[in-house]
Amino acid sequence: MSFVLLTDSSADLSAEMVRELDIQVLPLTFTLNETNYCNYPDNRDMDPHLFYEKLRAGEVATTAAVNMAQYTEMLEPLLQAGKDVLVLAFSSGLSATFQSSRLAVEELLEKYPSRRLYTVDTLCASMGQGLLVYLAARKRQEGASIEEVRDWAEANKQSICHKFTVDDLHFLKRGGRISTTTAMVGSMLNIKPVLHVDKEGRLVSIAKARGRQASLKALVDQMEQTAIDPHSQTVFISHGDCLEDAQTVAQMVRERFGVRNIWINYIGPVIGAHSGPGTLALFYVGTER
Repeated sequence: MSFVLLTDSSADLSAEMVRELDIQVLPLTFTLNETNYCNYPDNRDMDPHLFYEKLRAGEVATTAAVNMAQYTEMLEPLLQAGKDVLVLAFSSGLSATFQSSRLAVEELLEKYPSRRLYTVDTLCASMGQGLLVYLAARKRQEGASIEEVRDWAEANKQSICHKFTVDDLHFLKRGGRISTTTAMVGSMLNIKPVLHVDKEGRLVSIAKARGRQASLKALVDQMEQTAIDPHSQTVFISHGDCLEDAQTVAQMVRERFGVRNIWINYIGPVIGAHSGPGTLALFYVGTER
């Protein structure tokens, strides 16, 4: 390839897709029981089903943003090998990861002034970030230059729609996304929030549904309102260890819009630590977030 595409593991891309797209992934880290793990696409440090089982059992996972040194360690060998690199980083509205990438890029460009090295704040998360990376990789395959792909990503990142629902409000409460009262009342009344990632790359509640099946249908209803030519799109779905629900949403998307290309993968531990088991997310290209 003419340049390297690099993202971080919050993009929740499978090892299969990483290989297919020929991209590189910087693993983020998470901690369980005072043990640190890396979130690799091939899940070599921890199986995602086991991770969610531990959350269900009451264990608490914490996460940390990638620091500047970790980015430098991954980027410098590529630059030394004469490669140009485009970084597509986790939303600055949810993590300091992009800021770390920016600082690393600034320092490395001083050391390697002949190289082309850029970083983009995707303002995306989970497989929304993954979808932007996927589409950028397709642009690269079509022969676009590193600057053309960078500019395309900047121009189109606000079109990546993230619609998701959670099954256990405890995790949103713990992360400060909803109040304790809202979590208690919502749990009692079986109310499931429908959320999205807004233009600033932050999690925002946009609707409520009564019951799990209604919340899954609400995701597809949201897609119907904003999706651009949905039948011709590649749609991504990520899940917090609830594959059957992901397959249900995929079937609804196929039946309603005629979509044929759907990728399903786990929500990795870095996102899942904050969203919890049973989270279900739908990603597509739309007129607006």
